Amino acid sequence: MKKTFVLDTNVLLQTPFALYSFGDNDVVIPEVVLEELDKFKKDNTELGANARHAARILDELRTKGNLKEGVKLENGGMLRVESNYSRVKLPESWDDSNNDNIILKICKGLLEKGENVFLVTKDIFERIKANILDIEAQDFFAEQVPVFEEQYKGRIEVYTTEEKLNEFYSKGFLDEEDVFLFNPDSTRKKPALIVNQFLLIQSYINKKHTALGRFDGQKIVPLKFLNVRPFGVTPRNTGQKFMQEALMMDADRAPLVIIKGPAGTAKTFYSLAVGLHKLLDDPNRLYRKILVCRPNVKLDEDIGFLPGTEQEKIAPFLRPVIDNLEILIDNDDNERYSSEKELKDKIDELFDRKIINTEAIAFIRGRSITKQWVIIDEAQNLTPKQVKGIITRAGKGTKIILIGDPEQIDHPFLDIRTNGLCYASERMKGSSLCFQVTLYDEECERSELAYEGAKRM
Repeated sequence: MKKTFVLDTNVLLQTPFALYSFGDNDVVIPEVVLEELDKFKKDNTELGANARHAARILDELRTKGNLKEGVKLENGGMLRVESNYSRVKLPESWDDSNNDNIILKICKGLLEKGENVFLVTKDIFERIKANILDIEAQDFFAEQVPVFEEQYKGRIEVYTTEEKLNEFYSKGFLDEEDVFLFNPDSTRKKPALIVNQFLLIQSYINKKHTALGRFDGQKIVPLKFLNVRPFGVTPRNTGQKFMQEALMMDADRAPLVIIKGPAGTAKTFYSLAVGLHKLLDDPNRLYRKILVCRPNVKLDEDIGFLPGTEQEKIAPFLRPVIDNLEILIDNDDNERYSSEKELKDKIDELFDRKIINTEAIAFIRGRSITKQWVIIDEAQNLTPKQVKGIITRAGKGTKIILIGDPEQIDHPFLDIRTNGLCYASERMKGSSLCFQVTLYDEECERSELAYEGAKRM
């Protein structure tokens, strides 16, 4: 039976081409959705860009027929704009002028007419209200990735024999066939290794006998930067050793690094430490400066017209960066906070000398960024489109580091399967230019309380 999909405004604001995603079924856009899209058309944001994109699609379809009566889509479906059913009754306590309720009226009217109606909306409360009216409602996933447990972690634990493990240390490599996993029935199976995947290699006889390596696409090789101490920082666990390896590689070999993990696993801290090491301690000076961006500057909205420079406006959102710099530039735990003014002066100098720069995500759009160490913090609050826009801005010699916690998403239209961080992770899996690592709860090093919270909550 043919279905009728009624699209809410938020679906088109996230994915303008969504109306092509429903096969040979009917797609209905309520007239009020056009009015809501119109309010966004002048915004200098991703939402504004998507509203304009949706408008262009609808304008092109308008030339092919009457949108009120229905226009044939290339995939065999029909699209129409619907403004009827204003007299449909909703519960008395519901506001008839509310736009969500107007959309629900259309859904109910079409349902009563005999159509097989599905409301498609990112709004959870609207889906709940649809359920009250016995209207089928669903979310829309344009670029959905697997559930978090099945997403790429960038690392794997494998087993080998004592002989092969000793060979790894003496010869400096292992073949892919030299390592294995165990099936539930204790039989061995070959792992499907991915380019640049990190490995914790264990002797199957003695689990304390281990080695760390990376699959380069042909063989398993040792980590190159295990003994480096970038800006005086020492990795404290396996995840941080993998993270250090990915960050220490030059931009021509590893221009993109994706780091996922819970709070307290030193994602931002380590990214800043290696960046400062590359700028201040490395004689080659491969990067011009460090650029730090966080997408939760009003979710990439315009930073406004109130007094103050761009730096002053986004400063409150970058306080976590300052917290990490306070630890990095004075690694003496006992003396670090003895003089708050001296500590502040040291941090201010990094910004005054333009060693570290901060920008709103919106200002990356349209640029070509060359020879910079770019840290995108809280990347789980980016949309897939924003992530693509950032990665494609990388010019020669630039290294982009995407970091975030997929379980701490603040964006109203994103979740653990649709956010930009996880999307980039899945799409870039297997690229020779991308290194990834997911840090685990037990690798939290912030404090005992932070670890306990990550583990229990």
